[in-house]
Amino acid sequence: MKPELFILLHVVIASVLAGLVGFEREAGDKPAGIRTNMMVGGSVALLVMLGEVIVTHFRNAGLGDIISADPTRVIHAVIVGISFIGAGMVLQIAKEEKIKYLTTAATILFSSGIGISVALRQYYLAVGVTLFILFINYLMGQITRRMKK
Repeated sequence: MKPELFILLHVVIASVLAGLVGFEREAGDKPAGIRTNMMVGGSVALLVMLGEVIVTHFRNAGLGDIISADPTRVIHAVIVGISFIGAGMVLQIAKEEKIKYLTTAATILFSSGIGISVALRQYYLAVGVTLFILFINYLMGQITRRMKK
């Protein structure tokens, strides 16, 4: 399989898994639903996998000794970018002294982790994290709502 198609397959896998997380958010009428989580998971997988491509490209071009390529910097940049998106989602309601959508912001960060896991070929981890997020958001959300009543 061509390397580009292999990367594309991973982007699709990460998007689908993160989309499952987004479906749960969408069903709960929360912001950052299916499309947002799919884009986050897929874009992160793409960026992390391109980090590997960049390192290989520099080595093949004979620039390995001149340019120090560190693909982990891509992950650092992704986390900062996702945190910015999450911060934009958090809404403070002044009159109620209440903060909303913090769980959705955290979910977006987890979706980026799904993308990183798929990009690094950690499929069991990616699927397990997806199921774990669904457990946290759905089942624990049900329990929390019952406790508030």
